Amino acid sequence: MSRRALTLSAAGVLVVLLSAIAALLPVPYVVLSPGPTANTLGSLDSKELIQIEGHRTYPDRGHLDLTTVAVLGGPSRRMDLVTALRGWLDNRLAVVPREDIYPPDETAKQADQQSAAEMTQSQQSATTAALRNLGYNVTTTTYITQVEKGSGAQGILRTGDVILSVDGQQVTGPARLRALITRHQPGESVRLEVSRHGSRLARTVRTHAAQGGRAIIGVVTGIRAHYPFTVHISLNDVGGPSAGLMFALGITDKLTPGSLTGGRYIAGTGEIDDQGSVSPIGGIPQKMIAAREQGASAFLVPAGNCAEALGSAPGGLRLIRVTSLSSAIHSLDLLRTGKTDLPHC
Repeated sequence: MSRRALTLSAAGVLVVLLSAIAALLPVPYVVLSPGPTANTLGSLDSKELIQIEGHRTYPDRGHLDLTTVAVLGGPSRRMDLVTALRGWLDNRLAVVPREDIYPPDETAKQADQQSAAEMTQSQQSATTAALRNLGYNVTTTTYITQVEKGSGAQGILRTGDVILSVDGQQVTGPARLRALITRHQPGESVRLEVSRHGSRLARTVRTHAAQGGRAIIGVVTGIRAHYPFTVHISLNDVGGPSAGLMFALGITDKLTPGSLTGGRYIAGTGEIDDQGSVSPIGGIPQKMIAAREQGASAFLVPAGNCAEALGSAPGGLRLIRVTSLSSAIHSLDLLRTGKTDLPHC
């Protein structure tokens, strides 16, 4: 073999090797695919997904399915170029920048903890919204889950303290707490009343500036709700806040006579707050595909997701636009009674 042919052959082998290596190198993307669904009116692993004690419940033979998205390429396992290319060629999948799903400085453990915390909060918000919508009295307390080092609150407030008031104004939740504190300029002091181990204490905390310039005291808070009876949601290995609407509908259906679904297979998604407002979520194309593949005929879409849903809805799936828990219940009532003029995307 001539020197020229040998050189070309070696170069060819090198190109193939480098291409193979490049194809296996991690890329800054993740793949979203249709995930599992679960009927909030049904059971998982022989246990009711929503369990209610201390109040009568009513059966419904239909489905109110929550939907999920599976993510390939998470914090603990980077995706390679070959997998990304396969995702771009598959209409069921979506390839998105990794930082859209996971913050760049977040570890796998932190991502799991955050996702689990969001799921826990969504279950509480769904329960609170459902019971309030049904006319039950639900009270809440705002408590401290973390005191930031070096903040004005360090050494003054403690984890577990319940914040009762700020400057004499009652605190009804984290949003109200934030509004009362941001009335101040950074560097000013705020007067708080807290409950600690059953004792009421007065505390004064100096504020400092957060990113953006607003005043903060340097605590992370949570909200604890108090219900007239027990509502427990059993769902493992699913995180994030987007199942809130379907939890709230499932709780509502179980606590009221009759059937919200009319025996239909309905699925949906949407984050919900304590007042029942529904917010948009991510991954709706994959969630709709999962719902349709399982047999759903209608899908509850947060109003903020309607534009995206219209462009990617699978055939045979009716899209129902929702803005709140009450609007979703009203639409289900219309659907059950055969009405056709429903809010739609």
